This record gives sequence, C-alpha cells and structure tokens, in this order.
Amino acid sequence: MPQFVIERDMPNAGSLSEEELQGASKTSCSVLRQLGPEIQWVHSYVTDDKIYCIYRAPSEDLIRAHADTAGFPANSISQVRNIIDPTTAE
Repeated sequence: MPQFVIERDMPNAGSLSEEELQGASKTSCSVLRQLGPEIQWVHSYVTDDKIYCIYRAPSEDLIRAHADTAGFPANSISQVRNIIDPTTAE
C-alpha cells in the first residue's frame, strides 16, 4: 500500500501537553475507524511548529478526507517513493 508523509502547519505544536496530544490522537483514531481499514496512521513527528505524519492509504484523496473530517491541516501530502537508511550504503 502507498505510504505518505503529511506536513501539518501547527504553530506551537511542540508545546502541546500530553493531554492535548492524546486528544488529537483520539480524534484521529476515531476518524480512521469511520473511514475503514484501508487507511492507517503509522506515527507522527511533533516539532516546534509542525507535525509530520506517516500514513498508509490507497490514495491522497483518502488522506485528505481524514484531515478534513478530523479538522487537522494537511498543508502538504507527499507520496513516499523509496526509503533509505544507513544500510543503503552497504
């Protein structure tokens, strides 16, 4: 299944409390259940002013439907074309 990186502009995201992050996670999971098993949230990276999320889904449209329904920004959605890491050099 295709994998996507979603960039979400969220000022002060790095200052969100554990409770606020838990609430966002609950909202996301609730919408994922509504949309069905084709879309999966892998994990997210929280930085000072952005959240970068990794999702698996058959299309960008389904990623955008999740963002719209959950009320999260999706400023950029990019399909992952390949993955490299230090072992790629070997």
